[in-house]
Amino acid sequence: MIFSSELIKGTLKTIVLKMLADNGRMYGYELTQKVKEQTADRIQLTEGALYPTLHALEQEGLVTTQLEYMGKRVRKYYSLSPSGQTRATEKVSEFAEFVNTMKLLLDTDLKTA
Repeated sequence: MIFSSELIKGTLKTIVLKMLADNGRMYGYELTQKVKEQTADRIQLTEGALYPTLHALEQEGLVTTQLEYMGKRVRKYYSLSPSGQTRATEKVSEFAEFVNTMKLLLDTDLKTA
């Protein structure tokens, strides 16, 4: 099952921040492949969603970029700034709490216990 783009859209910044926190410097395609791999293909990030998110995080000062020249190609690497490291921890914690709250709403076994 592949999750809907609606679900992914609301969590994309958290996903990107967590991936960069765990893996350090990454380029866009590498990020998409790592997410796909770690989620057994259930989350597939599109370039159309990923790059605007990376640019927004860069504008917010949470992500820094570094260009690396590979022959005729240029690869743009993204990494967390110090404030990005802090924000990644906050976003992951916030999302974990959200998931726990959703479980309360959706899990009938918890409601009757």
